[in-house]
Amino acid sequence: MMQKLMAKPQAAQEKFTFNTPEVDYLFPGFTPGEFAVMYGSPAITSLVTLLCVRAQLPTQLGGLATNVIFIDNGNTFEKDRITRYAQINHINPQIARKRIFNFSAFTPYQLTTLIMDKLEKIITCNAKLVIVSDIAGLFLNNSIPKEEAQRVYSQIVSYLVYLAEKHQIIIIATYPTNEGSIRNIALKEMVLSKANTVLSYFKAPYTAELNLEKHPSYMLGTAEPPSENMSLANFF
Repeated sequence: MMQKLMAKPQAAQEKFTFNTPEVDYLFPGFTPGEFAVMYGSPAITSLVTLLCVRAQLPTQLGGLATNVIFIDNGNTFEKDRITRYAQINHINPQIARKRIFNFSAFTPYQLTTLIMDKLEKIITCNAKLVIVSDIAGLFLNNSIPKEEAQRVYSQIVSYLVYLAEKHQIIIIATYPTNEGSIRNIALKEMVLSKANTVLSYFKAPYTAELNLEKHPSYMLGTAEPPSENMSLANFF
């Protein structure tokens, strides 16, 4: 008698979570192959710094058990917060800092070279998460011709989408609020239109709001993380 073979159940897709009920109910997490954009308050920088630490946690705790690439545009990397968030997440701060590979760019040309020519080699250091901080900031300088800025910026964004899918990693770009720049709207719309996932985050002294504005499968909506004049690490 021929034995009937049972199909193996497919493993659940790995998710990288914020690990707070209010947010996880709205947004269950980032998935490999995803290019996401987070925009809004300057506090986004602190939020992605926290994600750099949480990514190092085991997958059972909502992390990725991974090293992290942080592409720093305009000196936004916060070393002191790494130590603080590592302690909160019960990770050795020294180890946490060593597992975050920080690369700085101070001109759009440096950023272009870093992403287009070097990033694919860099992620071979067992990095499943890449953060591109203030992705458009260096292109808002009026000394760069508008047409050239938009052309190169579009190439960078498209390449990040390609890399995330090809290597099945998570790439998160931040877009802090930039007031007073005429070209800001065009660059913002360009990156939001190409992203798989778009989250906006706004924080006031006593309130915080996270909005899921774009996703291929999750229902869009708003979450209100608990905030009573606390830092991000107190409620994430």
